[in-house]
Amino acid sequence: MKNIFEPEVTKELITRINALTPETQPQWGKMSVDQMLAHCSVAYEMAFTNKHPKPNGFMRFMLKAFVKNGVVNEKPYPKNSRTAPAFIISDHRDFEKEKDQLISYLNHTQHLGYDHFEGKESLSFGPMTALEWNNLFYKHLDHHLTQFGV
Repeated sequence: MKNIFEPEVTKELITRINALTPETQPQWGKMSVDQMLAHCSVAYEMAFTNKHPKPNGFMRFMLKAFVKNGVVNEKPYPKNSRTAPAFIISDHRDFEKEKDQLISYLNHTQHLGYDHFEGKESLSFGPMTALEWNNLFYKHLDHHLTQFGV
């Protein structure tokens, strides 16, 4: 899996994001491109903001036991896979604003670097390695950029 902490990888992802237009259509799924950009930002919001509440102890245990491995391993997500409620974007968003926000999160992540994420706590999964954070961020974003043909 590519390493989001490497500047070249961040640049490649930003180039792919910049290839999107408000008219870009998905190859599968129901989200519009603006919703997809907002959806992809949720993972970063959970890492960098207090916008999303921490799951209760039981839910966190369940997520760690049954969901974490599928999110942080290197196996690609299947098309049309289910998503957590916090990631569902049902309203339409401002394409340029969402694009700029996602690019800002990518740059911030790359700037903070590998060491910042080693042992950093995830709201849903508890402490994770930098490799797990890398896989979570890269795999999710790559999945959705591929969904939209870039």
